[in-house]
Amino acid sequence: MVYLILCILSSTGIFLVFKFLDQKNLPSFPVIIINYFVAASLGVIVNADRISLSAVTTAPWLPISVLIGFLFIVMFFVIARSSGEAGISITTVASKMSVVFPIAFSIIIDPTDKLTLTKAIAIGAALTGVLLTVYEPGSTVKDKRRMFIPLLLFIGMGIVDSLVKYSQHTWVRDENTAMFSAVLFFMAFITGLAIIPFRKQGVSEFRLKAIWPWGLLLGVVNFGSIYLMVSALNHVNTNGLRIDSSVIYGTNNIGIVSLSVLAGLLIFKEKLHRINWIGISISAIAIILFSLA
Repeated sequence: MVYLILCILSSTGIFLVFKFLDQKNLPSFPVIIINYFVAASLGVIVNADRISLSAVTTAPWLPISVLIGFLFIVMFFVIARSSGEAGISITTVASKMSVVFPIAFSIIIDPTDKLTLTKAIAIGAALTGVLLTVYEPGSTVKDKRRMFIPLLLFIGMGIVDSLVKYSQHTWVRDENTAMFSAVLFFMAFITGLAIIPFRKQGVSEFRLKAIWPWGLLLGVVNFGSIYLMVSALNHVNTNGLRIDSSVIYGTNNIGIVSLSVLAGLLIFKEKLHRINWIGISISAIAIILFSLA
Protein backbone atom coordinates (compact mmCIF):
# COMPACT_ATOMS: atom_id res chain seq x y z
CA MET A 1 0.00 0.00 0.00
CA VAL A 2 2.99 2.30 0.56
CA TYR A 3 3.83 2.24 -3.16
CA LEU A 4 0.23 3.06 -4.02
CA ILE A 5 0.04 5.99 -1.60
CA LEU A 6 3.31 7.43 -2.92
CA CYS A 7 2.04 6.93 -6.49
CA ILE A 8 -1.12 8.91 -5.68
CA LEU A 9 0.98 11.70 -4.14
CA SER A 10 3.32 11.79 -7.15
CA SER A 11 0.47 11.83 -9.67
CA THR A 12 -1.32 14.57 -7.75
CA GLY A 13 1.94 16.53 -7.81
CA ILE A 14 1.74 16.57 -11.62
CA PHE A 15 -1.61 18.37 -11.52
CA LEU A 16 -0.34 20.81 -8.90
CA VAL A 17 2.70 21.72 -11.00
CA PHE A 18 0.50 22.53 -13.99
CA LYS A 19 -1.80 24.58 -11.75
CA PHE A 20 1.15 26.65 -10.53
CA LEU A 21 2.42 27.07 -14.11
CA ASP A 22 -0.99 28.40 -15.11
CA GLN A 23 -1.05 30.84 -12.19
CA LYS A 24 2.43 32.12 -13.02
CA ASN A 25 1.67 32.34 -16.77
CA LEU A 26 4.64 30.14 -17.63
CA PRO A 27 4.68 28.10 -20.88
CA SER A 28 4.01 24.42 -20.26
CA PHE A 29 5.64 22.97 -23.39
CA PRO A 30 9.32 23.49 -22.40
CA VAL A 31 8.51 22.31 -18.86
CA ILE A 32 7.08 19.11 -20.33
CA ILE A 33 10.21 18.49 -22.43
CA ILE A 34 12.57 19.14 -19.49
CA ASN A 35 10.40 16.90 -17.33
CA TYR A 36 10.75 13.94 -19.67
CA PHE A 37 14.54 14.31 -19.76
CA VAL A 38 14.68 14.44 -15.94
CA ALA A 39 12.34 11.46 -15.59
CA ALA A 40 14.38 9.42 -18.07
CA SER A 41 17.60 10.33 -16.24
CA LEU A 42 16.12 9.22 -12.92
CA GLY A 43 15.24 5.87 -14.45
CA VAL A 44 18.85 5.43 -15.54
CA ILE A 45 20.20 6.51 -12.12
CA VAL A 46 17.88 4.22 -10.15
CA ASN A 47 18.78 1.29 -12.39
CA ALA A 48 22.44 2.24 -12.97
CA ASP A 49 23.87 -1.06 -11.72
CA ARG A 50 21.80 -3.13 -14.15
CA ILE A 51 21.19 -0.92 -17.16
CA SER A 52 23.09 -1.32 -20.41
CA LEU A 53 22.47 -0.47 -24.04
CA SER A 54 22.42 -4.13 -24.99
CA ALA A 55 19.90 -4.88 -22.23
CA VAL A 56 17.60 -2.15 -23.54
CA THR A 57 17.89 -3.04 -27.23
CA THR A 58 17.22 -6.73 -26.54
CA ALA A 59 14.41 -6.20 -24.03
CA PRO A 60 11.16 -7.84 -25.20
CA TRP A 61 9.19 -4.82 -23.98
CA LEU A 62 11.19 -2.28 -26.06
CA PRO A 63 8.69 -1.95 -28.97
CA ILE A 64 5.72 -1.44 -26.66
CA SER A 65 7.69 1.02 -24.48
CA VAL A 66 8.44 3.10 -27.59
CA LEU A 67 4.72 3.19 -28.38
CA ILE A 68 3.77 4.14 -24.81
CA GLY A 69 6.42 6.87 -24.72
CA PHE A 70 5.08 8.32 -27.96
CA LEU A 71 1.50 8.21 -26.64
CA PHE A 72 2.57 9.97 -23.43
CA ILE A 73 3.34 13.25 -25.17
CA VAL A 74 0.56 12.84 -27.74
CA MET A 75 -1.97 12.61 -24.90
CA PHE A 76 -0.53 15.82 -23.46
CA PHE A 77 -1.46 17.67 -26.64
CA VAL A 78 -4.88 15.98 -26.72
CA ILE A 79 -5.50 17.14 -23.13
CA ALA A 80 -4.50 20.69 -24.07
CA ARG A 81 -6.78 20.65 -27.14
CA SER A 82 -9.68 19.09 -25.24
CA SER A 83 -9.37 21.66 -22.44
CA GLY A 84 -9.71 24.45 -24.98
CA GLU A 85 -12.44 22.87 -27.11
CA ALA A 86 -14.66 21.08 -24.59
CA GLY A 87 -13.64 22.55 -21.23
CA ILE A 88 -11.73 21.39 -18.18
CA SER A 89 -14.59 19.43 -16.58
CA ILE A 90 -15.34 17.25 -19.59
CA THR A 91 -11.62 16.76 -20.20
CA THR A 92 -11.01 15.63 -16.61
CA VAL A 93 -13.97 13.25 -16.71
CA ALA A 94 -12.78 11.77 -20.02
CA SER A 95 -9.28 11.28 -18.61
CA LYS A 96 -10.29 9.68 -15.32
CA MET A 97 -13.15 7.58 -16.72
CA SER A 98 -10.51 5.80 -18.80
CA VAL A 99 -9.72 3.78 -15.66
CA VAL A 100 -12.34 1.28 -16.86
CA PHE A 101 -9.94 0.21 -19.64
CA PRO A 102 -7.05 -1.11 -17.48
CA ILE A 103 -9.45 -2.54 -14.89
CA ALA A 104 -11.38 -4.49 -17.53
CA PHE A 105 -8.15 -5.41 -19.31
CA SER A 106 -6.60 -6.68 -16.08
CA ILE A 107 -9.61 -8.88 -15.36
CA ILE A 108 -9.38 -10.33 -18.89
CA ILE A 109 -5.64 -11.12 -19.00
CA ASP A 110 -4.86 -11.81 -15.34
CA PRO A 111 -6.35 -15.13 -14.15
CA THR A 112 -5.83 -14.10 -10.52
CA ASP A 113 -7.86 -10.90 -11.00
CA LYS A 114 -11.51 -11.94 -10.71
CA LEU A 115 -14.59 -9.78 -11.14
CA THR A 116 -16.47 -10.15 -7.86
CA LEU A 117 -19.74 -8.48 -6.88
CA THR A 118 -17.92 -6.20 -4.44
CA LYS A 119 -15.40 -5.21 -7.11
CA ALA A 120 -18.19 -4.55 -9.64
CA ILE A 121 -19.98 -2.29 -7.16
CA ALA A 122 -16.67 -0.57 -6.37
CA ILE A 123 -16.00 0.08 -10.07
CA GLY A 124 -19.48 1.57 -10.48
CA ALA A 125 -19.03 3.71 -7.36
CA ALA A 126 -15.58 4.80 -8.56
CA LEU A 127 -16.85 5.98 -11.93
CA THR A 128 -19.82 7.72 -10.32
CA GLY A 129 -17.59 9.34 -7.71
CA VAL A 130 -15.09 10.63 -10.28
CA LEU A 131 -17.88 11.99 -12.48
CA LEU A 132 -19.57 13.89 -9.62
CA THR A 133 -16.28 15.10 -8.16
CA VAL A 134 -15.22 16.91 -11.33
CA TYR A 135 -18.71 17.91 -12.49
CA GLU A 136 -19.45 21.64 -12.83
CA PRO A 137 -23.17 22.51 -12.73
CA GLY A 138 -24.21 24.56 -15.74
CA SER A 139 -21.28 23.55 -17.94
CA THR A 140 -22.30 22.73 -21.51
CA VAL A 141 -20.72 21.87 -24.83
CA LYS A 142 -22.02 24.26 -27.47
CA ASP A 143 -20.72 22.28 -30.40
CA LYS A 144 -21.33 18.53 -30.24
CA ARG A 145 -18.51 17.99 -32.70
CA ARG A 146 -16.12 19.02 -29.94
CA MET A 147 -16.98 15.82 -28.09
CA PHE A 148 -14.70 13.96 -30.49
CA ILE A 149 -11.60 15.29 -28.73
CA PRO A 150 -12.62 14.15 -25.19
CA LEU A 151 -13.64 10.80 -26.69
CA LEU A 152 -10.19 10.50 -28.25
CA LEU A 153 -8.65 11.36 -24.87
CA PHE A 154 -10.82 8.76 -23.12
CA ILE A 155 -9.73 6.04 -25.53
CA GLY A 156 -6.09 7.19 -25.67
CA MET A 157 -5.58 7.32 -21.90
CA GLY A 158 -7.30 3.96 -21.56
CA ILE A 159 -4.96 2.45 -24.16
CA VAL A 160 -1.87 3.90 -22.42
CA ASP A 161 -2.87 2.50 -19.02
CA SER A 162 -3.77 -0.85 -20.54
CA LEU A 163 -0.42 -1.05 -22.35
CA VAL A 164 1.41 -0.33 -19.09
CA LYS A 165 -0.61 -3.10 -17.42
CA TYR A 166 0.14 -5.52 -20.26
CA SER A 167 3.87 -4.74 -20.07
CA GLN A 168 3.92 -5.24 -16.31
CA HIS A 169 1.94 -8.48 -16.52
CA THR A 170 4.02 -9.93 -19.36
CA TRP A 171 7.61 -8.69 -18.96
CA VAL A 172 8.34 -5.97 -16.40
CA ARG A 173 9.47 -7.04 -12.94
CA ASP A 174 11.01 -5.18 -10.00
CA GLU A 175 14.54 -5.57 -11.37
CA ASN A 176 13.78 -3.76 -14.64
CA THR A 177 10.97 -1.41 -13.59
CA ALA A 178 13.27 1.64 -13.50
CA MET A 179 14.79 0.80 -16.90
CA PHE A 180 11.31 0.33 -18.40
CA SER A 181 10.21 3.70 -16.99
CA ALA A 182 13.40 5.39 -18.27
CA VAL A 183 12.79 4.18 -21.84
CA LEU A 184 9.16 5.38 -21.74
CA PHE A 185 10.18 8.87 -20.70
CA PHE A 186 13.17 9.00 -23.06
CA MET A 187 10.90 8.21 -26.03
CA ALA A 188 8.51 10.95 -24.94
CA PHE A 189 11.51 13.32 -24.66
CA ILE A 190 12.69 12.44 -28.19
CA THR A 191 9.16 12.95 -29.52
CA GLY A 192 9.05 16.37 -27.87
CA LEU A 193 12.38 17.38 -29.39
CA ALA A 194 11.11 16.38 -32.82
CA ILE A 195 8.14 18.73 -32.38
CA ILE A 196 10.21 21.83 -31.49
CA PRO A 197 11.22 22.75 -35.09
CA PHE A 198 7.54 22.86 -36.06
CA ARG A 199 6.57 25.29 -33.29
CA LYS A 200 6.55 29.05 -33.83
CA GLN A 201 8.42 29.66 -30.54
CA GLY A 202 11.25 27.29 -31.44
CA VAL A 203 13.72 27.06 -28.52
CA SER A 204 13.10 30.61 -27.26
CA GLU A 205 10.92 29.44 -24.35
CA PHE A 206 13.78 27.32 -23.00
CA ARG A 207 15.72 30.54 -22.26
CA LEU A 208 13.29 31.38 -19.45
CA LYS A 209 15.11 30.54 -16.21
CA ALA A 210 11.84 30.20 -14.31
CA ILE A 211 10.77 27.07 -16.22
CA TRP A 212 13.76 24.91 -15.29
CA PRO A 213 12.95 24.32 -11.58
CA TRP A 214 9.39 23.41 -12.57
CA GLY A 215 10.66 21.04 -15.23
CA LEU A 216 12.90 19.37 -12.64
CA LEU A 217 10.07 19.04 -10.12
CA LEU A 218 7.64 17.76 -12.73
CA GLY A 219 10.21 15.20 -13.88
CA VAL A 220 10.64 13.85 -10.34
CA VAL A 221 6.91 13.39 -9.65
CA ASN A 222 6.26 12.15 -13.18
CA PHE A 223 8.91 9.45 -12.86
CA GLY A 224 7.53 8.56 -9.45
CA SER A 225 4.00 8.17 -10.80
CA ILE A 226 5.04 5.48 -13.30
CA TYR A 227 7.79 3.78 -11.29
CA LEU A 228 5.65 3.55 -8.16
CA MET A 229 2.62 2.33 -10.12
CA VAL A 230 4.55 -0.57 -11.64
CA SER A 231 6.12 -1.26 -8.22
CA ALA A 232 2.63 -1.37 -6.67
CA LEU A 233 1.45 -3.79 -9.38
CA ASN A 234 4.47 -6.04 -8.74
CA HIS A 235 4.47 -5.81 -4.94
CA VAL A 236 4.00 -9.05 -3.03
CA ASN A 237 2.71 -8.79 0.55
CA THR A 238 3.83 -10.82 3.58
CA ASN A 239 1.40 -13.58 2.59
CA GLY A 240 3.04 -13.93 -0.81
CA LEU A 241 0.06 -12.41 -2.62
CA ARG A 242 -0.33 -9.44 -4.96
CA ILE A 243 -3.15 -6.90 -4.78
CA ASP A 244 -5.42 -7.22 -7.82
CA SER A 245 -4.45 -4.78 -10.55
CA SER A 246 -8.06 -3.63 -10.88
CA VAL A 247 -8.00 -2.63 -7.21
CA ILE A 248 -4.73 -0.72 -7.65
CA TYR A 249 -5.89 1.16 -10.76
CA GLY A 250 -9.27 2.01 -9.25
CA THR A 251 -7.87 3.20 -5.92
CA ASN A 252 -5.10 5.14 -7.66
CA ASN A 253 -7.45 7.12 -9.91
CA ILE A 254 -9.94 7.81 -7.14
CA GLY A 255 -7.13 8.93 -4.85
CA ILE A 256 -5.68 11.28 -7.48
CA VAL A 257 -9.04 12.94 -8.20
CA SER A 258 -9.96 13.28 -4.53
CA LEU A 259 -6.55 14.58 -3.43
CA SER A 260 -6.35 17.00 -6.38
CA VAL A 261 -9.78 18.43 -5.51
CA LEU A 262 -8.82 18.82 -1.85
CA ALA A 263 -5.50 20.44 -2.82
CA GLY A 264 -7.39 22.88 -5.02
CA LEU A 265 -9.68 23.68 -2.10
CA LEU A 266 -6.94 24.17 0.49
CA ILE A 267 -4.06 25.59 -1.58
CA PHE A 268 -5.79 27.46 -4.40
CA LYS A 269 -9.01 28.32 -2.50
CA GLU A 270 -11.17 26.82 -5.22
CA LYS A 271 -14.87 26.46 -4.44
CA LEU A 272 -16.67 23.13 -4.56
CA HIS A 273 -20.36 22.56 -5.25
CA ARG A 274 -22.46 20.25 -3.11
CA ILE A 275 -22.46 17.67 -5.89
CA ASN A 276 -18.63 17.66 -5.83
CA TRP A 277 -18.64 16.81 -2.13
CA ILE A 278 -21.10 14.00 -2.84
CA GLY A 279 -18.64 12.71 -5.45
CA ILE A 280 -15.75 12.79 -2.99
CA SER A 281 -17.85 10.88 -0.46
CA ILE A 282 -18.79 8.22 -3.03
CA SER A 283 -15.11 7.97 -4.02
CA ALA A 284 -14.19 7.33 -0.39
CA ILE A 285 -16.79 4.56 -0.23
CA ALA A 286 -15.38 3.09 -3.45
CA ILE A 287 -11.86 3.02 -1.94
CA ILE A 288 -13.20 1.09 1.04
CA LEU A 289 -14.97 -1.35 -1.28
CA PHE A 290 -11.80 -1.85 -3.33
CA SER A 291 -9.87 -2.66 -0.17
CA LEU A 292 -12.46 -5.33 0.67
CA ALA A 293 -12.69 -6.77 -2.87
